Amino acid sequence: MIRLLVVDDDAMVRAGLSMILGGVGDIEIVAEAGDGAEVPALVAEHRPDVVLMDIRMPDVDGLAATEALRRTSSPPEVVVLTTFHADAQVLRALRAGAAGFLLKDIAPGDLVQAIRTVAAGEPILSPAVTRQLIAHVSDGEAAARTRRARTLLGRLSEREREVALAVGQGRSNAEIGRELYMSVPTVKAHVSRILTKLDLNNRVQVALLVYDAGT
Repeated sequence: MIRLLVVDDDAMVRAGLSMILGGVGDIEIVAEAGDGAEVPALVAEHRPDVVLMDIRMPDVDGLAATEALRRTSSPPEVVVLTTFHADAQVLRALRAGAAGFLLKDIAPGDLVQAIRTVAAGEPILSPAVTRQLIAHVSDGEAAARTRRARTLLGRLSEREREVALAVGQGRSNAEIGRELYMSVPTVKAHVSRILTKLDLNNRVQVALLVYDAGT
């Protein structure tokens, strides 16, 4: 059973998500919140596997709540909800460790599949969407991010760097294994070492780092 926390300041959105997901056998909405300020206590109480997080809320927004969650030990996966394809706050949430973002008009079946994918530890952000998002959102720090990304990637061994670049291209572990002649467990071990060395939370952050480096 996938334990889900829904965070959105719009009661109608929360009701709609509950209606869509209420009949799904392997997903349980364990709690709802109307503001990011409520998230830490609800996560501590209910231990959700996935948080659906509205990015724009009046008090504590989804970005701040995501950043706070990802700094805790064993945080749940966060999926950002937004009405915009290209949103600077969404990109910042992804950099903070969110596993992906969904538009609020997503089809019910796609929403369910996205939750299952994230709960299984896989990102839901394709390389094409990531590139489009970065291209449309300028934060004025591109040069600094490029320098930082290249410095971080320089910490990796040659093999780890190859794996990181493949992650940036959206390759699955199985695809990376076939491409680089590794077993899937070896690929997983490399990804884990990359995350540890670079102090990252997930594959989305690895992909963003690769894009920032321009490699």
